[in-house]
Amino acid sequence: AAILHLVHNLIHEEEEEEDNRMQNVGEQGHMALLGHSLAAYISVLDRERLRKLTTRILSDTTLWLCRLFRYENGSAYFHEDDRDGLVKVCRLVINARYEEYASEGYAVLNFKQPVIYQSASGRPGLGQHLCSQLGLPLSSLCTVPCNTIFGSQHQMDVALLDKLIKEDIEAGKLPLLLIANAGTPGAGHTDKLARLKDLCDQYSMWFHVEGVNLATLALGQVTSAIMAANRSDSMTLTPGQWLGLPAVTAVTLYRHEDPALSLAAGLTSSQPVAKLRALPLWLSLQYLGHNGIVQKIKHAATLVSTTEKRFQFLICNFFLPVSLCVQQVEDELSSPVVLFKFSQEMSAASSGGSVDGYCAGEKEVLDAFNRWLGEQLVQLVPTSGVDVVELEDEGTCVRFSPLLTAAVLGTQQDDVEALVEKLSELVPVMSSTMCLRQDFREETHRHSPSLIYMEDPSWPGLGAVRYEPQAEGMDESRRKQELEKINTELLKKLQDLDTDIIFSTGPEFGTEEDCIFVGMVTEDVDVSELVDTIAALGRDIEESGRLLENMTEVVRKGILEAEIQLQKANEEKLMEEGVIRQLPLVGSVLNWFSPVQSSVKGRTFNLAAGSLDSTEVTYSTKAQTGRPSLQDTPSSSSKRLPGQRLFRRSGAGSDSFSETSSIGQAEEITRDGRTTPSSSIHPPISQPAPEEDLQSASNVFPEKISESSEQMHKQEEPEVASEERQPEGQEVENPPLETILL
Repeated sequence: AAILHLVHNLIHEEEEEEDNRMQNVGEQGHMALLGHSLAAYISVLDRERLRKLTTRILSDTTLWLCRLFRYENGSAYFHEDDRDGLVKVCRLVINARYEEYASEGYAVLNFKQPVIYQSASGRPGLGQHLCSQLGLPLSSLCTVPCNTIFGSQHQMDVALLDKLIKEDIEAGKLPLLLIANAGTPGAGHTDKLARLKDLCDQYSMWFHVEGVNLATLALGQVTSAIMAANRSDSMTLTPGQWLGLPAVTAVTLYRHEDPALSLAAGLTSSQPVAKLRALPLWLSLQYLGHNGIVQKIKHAATLVSTTEKRFQFLICNFFLPVSLCVQQVEDELSSPVVLFKFSQEMSAASSGGSVDGYCAGEKEVLDAFNRWLGEQLVQLVPTSGVDVVELEDEGTCVRFSPLLTAAVLGTQQDDVEALVEKLSELVPVMSSTMCLRQDFREETHRHSPSLIYMEDPSWPGLGAVRYEPQAEGMDESRRKQELEKINTELLKKLQDLDTDIIFSTGPEFGTEEDCIFVGMVTEDVDVSELVDTIAALGRDIEESGRLLENMTEVVRKGILEAEIQLQKANEEKLMEEGVIRQLPLVGSVLNWFSPVQSSVKGRTFNLAAGSLDSTEVTYSTKAQTGRPSLQDTPSSSSKRLPGQRLFRRSGAGSDSFSETSSIGQAEEITRDGRTTPSSSIHPPISQPAPEEDLQSASNVFPEKISESSEQMHKQEEPEVASEERQPEGQEVENPPLETILL
């Protein structure tokens, strides 16, 4: 119990930090998992009973798979790694073609170097894995290019393969094995299997086929291109993916007449326990039955057909001109893979922007947009099973391959409808963003040198900008710190705006630093207003930073001047009152009989101007001077309607929002029809000393200037107290000057 509790904690220890989702294991999944436990129990039986049982399980599973996938008179090898079966097949072929290999080993390969041929569209790293496992040099691997003129761009070039084989034979090499694809890993293309098989027979080569399209061999109607796979010498199947069976091994079906060579290659084993690897699949096949297996594969094929029809309907009715491209990966209508991508074929009228003059790296930009599209679809419709693939010719595409994911994720027709619905929402946004990228670039250049446009084709959005401080005389390190500080604060303020546009620091592993990356935008976004806002906010942040830097020096000089003036005022007071009045006891009696009116005036410290002013005007007019009223402040000329977000045009033909002041106030129409003063298109900028606060601070009376002048303050307490009396109904906050500075 303690050990099981430990395992439970290890499984769920990171659930609070991450959303760990496990595969939904139904009853058929439990059957497959049960097979592993049964295999462990069966392995403790006595040897004779174990031999009979394992032989029965292995023979039944092999027979069922051969009948199910139309592979007559075949043997089966069950393996965990889906590449291991091909490795064992290569060893079988080497043993068959080199008669002295069993006794001489790799020395016999020096006379005739074996050559393994594979397609350029095959699994990445498969050929290198074969060479490393077989101990062959990489020169034994020959990658055959795909068609460049005729046929599909992802099918192996048969004529070029024939030429390469002849050249290798003339060079004294031995063509050993050809790896063909019945469904390439990226796009699901199928090679010309029939022609390739004839070529292998001509040169006595072993013909191996692998790919997801082999699953369609179980259907009642199979295309001729896939049906040719049953003529191959071996093929690798992954029924666990196709049928949604967890922890089920891959299977390599092969035909060979010499059991001794199969044993030497490792395709068969004399150990009964090794044969128990077929038990989970044996249980699952019986549970599903023939009809259940065919139904799962047919369901995946139906999902593909429905998706293609919905995509074509979507393109014809909503995306005109076409901005979504569906790639046809097969000539037949039963292709189990659908590829689609966002394309640049759109008009300026569709989004109100300019198409001409795309930014540099146009292909990289499209790849970034399609990568973003795939990531969004994965998040929004996770049960659809779509993923992003990188193809050599088409670039980045989104792939829908239900044969690999539908059984595991439980994909249904509703998921296809949800996928199409989300796609109809995302593609117009991508289209408008692509059209407005050039406008955003031009508007940014208009604000040069304060705003710099950063060229980053890998960013799926409107673009990236950087605010450059305009201060002169700063060294490089100081300038870099100021640059980072301003752009960090600018990003924070932009993120706080009431808008649907996403502002971020860019890709996690991006090359550009200290930049503002603008995400996807809709067609009604006013790019000019957006760039003006970014520039104004950056300028305000820079100016407020300079004010903070200068305030320390201003305050220091102001305090020194205040001390000098207070000292002079006390000296004048002493001359007016005389020495007798300064005596503690005599002075108080004399002041009682003959009070004297002091001529010392109050002072106000204006932080904005950095000067000391008299408070006489304040008390004579009974109002603080220098404070601007809200009605007199400059306002933005743009007026937003109730509920309207920032940077949005009010109508299709309306003028864009303009900006007249970066820190001004604007009158906004409220819901009840009244106009109330509110902030402009910018949010309130949190400056350490905005104009109103500086004016407020200028009316605060100094009670305590410094430690050195403490006695002087005590002497003028009566006068200051008299000056602090305000008219009734008017209150003025009087904190010490040091508190104001803090």
